[in-house]
Amino acid sequence: MIKLLFSMALGLIWGALYLDAQEATDVDLQPHQAGQKSGAVATPADIQATPAPRVPELSQIDEIFKQTSLGKEADERRLHMEWRQLANRVINDSEVVAAKRSAEAARTDLEKRERLRTYYNIYYGKMKAFTSSAEMKAALDRLKIEHLSQINQPRVRPSTDDSLPTPTPARKHRT
Repeated sequence: MIKLLFSMALGLIWGALYLDAQEATDVDLQPHQAGQKSGAVATPADIQATPAPRVPELSQIDEIFKQTSLGKEADERRLHMEWRQLANRVINDSEVVAAKRSAEAARTDLEKRERLRTYYNIYYGKMKAFTSSAEMKAALDRLKIEHLSQINQPRVRPSTDDSLPTPTPARKHRT
């Protein structure tokens, strides 16, 4: 019996607190005029006279978030998504396909590297033509340089050095 009375009393207290909180939020939501007292109730004419706050449209909000950096990872993810869209757009281009097939059909390693350079120049050139963002163009340049640097063989002697003798390694003396 005591538990029942206690739970009913507790329920009434919580109900009273909830109603007080609800009344407080209703008062806070009423617009205030400069000439009104803080305890005065706004009339419908007062509510219509107050200007509504300016809410930007959805397209404006999208543009704001596109311009604002959301962090390094988010920017990289956005660039990757844009790069993926550009790659999908140019991958079936006839000139790009022909350059890739030509590189795959090369007979020597040197010929293949030269044709791959041509392929990457065409591939990234087409992607740069489709984008207008300076940030994306810079990212495409970085990717192009990365791909081209993988083709280079800095330790292979150029064909013009065939007349030079091959150096013999010097013996190390043990002491």
